[in-house]
Amino acid sequence: MDKKLVYSEISCALQAYRNCIQSGNEIWEEKWEERIETLVDRLPSGAGITTLNFDMEKSNPNKLIFTFSYAHYTEYGFYDGYTDHKLIVTPDLYYGANLNITGRNKNDVKDYLYEIFNSAMFEEVIE
Repeated sequence: MDKKLVYSEISCALQAYRNCIQSGNEIWEEKWEERIETLVDRLPSGAGITTLNFDMEKSNPNKLIFTFSYAHYTEYGFYDGYTDHKLIVTPDLYYGANLNITGRNKNDVKDYLYEIFNSAMFEEVIE
């Protein structure tokens, strides 16, 4: 049996949510929306990552789009501005998914962002 990974579960829940909208099944539409929120809540927040949102309107089962900001600090702990980013997750036949992070690479933050989001997206969902 294949592992259920976060990115895949979000994709499946998004498709189910859209199917419920199309069929007018409001009860299950709400349940799938809650499922998506629960899965998105598993993604990193804090430690510089702020305002992480899943863009359900622009996303589809083959392209998940998340927006977030990253708060930068100097080596002395003083606030140094923030950068806005998008995390775009698309299918990959070999690895399962590709992650692309847009936005400015201030202080080489993207290496850190790829590391933590890759870990989170490929986490196994156990229920």
